[in-house]
Amino acid sequence: MLRRAYDKTMELAAHRNAPWALAGVSFIESSVFPIPPDVMLIPMVLAERRKAWLFAGIATVASVLGGIFGYIIGYFLFETVGQPILSFYGYGHAFEDFAKRYNEWGAWIVFIAGVTPFPYKVITIASGVTQLNFFVFMLASVAARGLRFFIVAGLLYWFGPPIRAFIDKYFGILSIVFVVLLIGGFVLIKYVM
Repeated sequence: MLRRAYDKTMELAAHRNAPWALAGVSFIESSVFPIPPDVMLIPMVLAERRKAWLFAGIATVASVLGGIFGYIIGYFLFETVGQPILSFYGYGHAFEDFAKRYNEWGAWIVFIAGVTPFPYKVITIASGVTQLNFFVFMLASVAARGLRFFIVAGLLYWFGPPIRAFIDKYFGILSIVFVVLLIGGFVLIKYVM
């Protein structure tokens, strides 16, 4: 079943509307959606390596625009929209302590969250709630998201065929490892936060 889903994803990654879907996922992931854009970016670059930089650019721009939306949620709608989103992801209680120290290290927090698998939406909303300087927020977001997506695209551009062959050959094992890491990441975030 997973193999069919992978094959279908690779087929859809080359579809003419795939860049729009990547932009949509990148935008909403930065403010409310739990699935990272890498899930679309990786198969799209593997399917069409010559467009790697275009896809990374689309993911970066859409993610930063989505980050602005998350900032707006935090800044203007925290009580009605932001708080329920943070509670849904289990960050409500930890957020209060986090917000107190946030502005002191805000630029680094935004940058680190933008590069790592940490849920970026938490940071975009927190930046708005704590009223982190918008220019600092934008600068850190562009740098972090651009770095993340262009590194992924670059690695796949230069090493794509061997990576794709490796995935095709070991898809079953990689699927199990991915699920274990995904669940482990959520468990780790729950206990660390």
